[in-house]
Amino acid sequence: MLRMREVTKSYGSVRALDALSLRVEPGEILGLLGPNGAGKSTTIALAVGLITPDAGRVAIEGVGPPTSRAARACMGVAPQSLAIYDELTARENLELLGALYGLSRSGRRARAGELLDLVGLDDRAADRVRAFSGGMKRRLNLAAALVHRPKLLLLDEPTAGVDPQSRLALLDIVRSVTSEAAAVLYTTHYMEEAEKLCDRVAIIDHGRLLALDTVEGLVRSRREHSQPTASRTEPSHAPADTPENASLERVYLELTGTRMRD
Repeated sequence: MLRMREVTKSYGSVRALDALSLRVEPGEILGLLGPNGAGKSTTIALAVGLITPDAGRVAIEGVGPPTSRAARACMGVAPQSLAIYDELTARENLELLGALYGLSRSGRRARAGELLDLVGLDDRAADRVRAFSGGMKRRLNLAAALVHRPKLLLLDEPTAGVDPQSRLALLDIVRSVTSEAAAVLYTTHYMEEAEKLCDRVAIIDHGRLLALDTVEGLVRSRREHSQPTASRTEPSHAPADTPENASLERVYLELTGTRMRD
């Protein structure tokens, strides 16, 4: 559904993405993992057409570049910075977006009701969003991305700062979307989310793709290439583990290091 081929993007002297190639298939959840500054947000911005690549190509399969009207009509985006209106009610937020996407009055009212029920906010439909908790706002933010039944869903840290109950609810909702053959690009810092949710995981750092496989494939690859502790001398990388204790988190730390990022 989404194709990124040899995409490069720089901001002045800083290269945010360096010949990055990714694809997200219909019905697939592709997790995008990386430290702060790895290029995740730039990848999302390119995918939705907010910025254009310096080199390479970004396309929505069968539609065209993400800057086209047709491509944007088939995308749903839940950004890390909430894209909902505090002064409107939950229902008003969803119905407004439904109108912008061309749904009929009855159609957008029905869709808003369906989504409010899906994200567990049907009993708060008439309340202004400013009174919502962080978890409730995150759930509404996801509902807003689903109003027009998009074929490509781009989720940038959709569970940031929410309680465990809201996180579980959000993950269940994302899983339900792929049952409708939607493709999902999902950025997260939570390894357990990627393990439970994603069909494949891409690990990036300094704008480069370091690894791309299923969680099982990434862990298996580490086991196969694991070396004795004595041979590991790189101080910026994670300490070695026995192959039997390999996990996605260990793979991630071995590839991106343990140095803190701001």
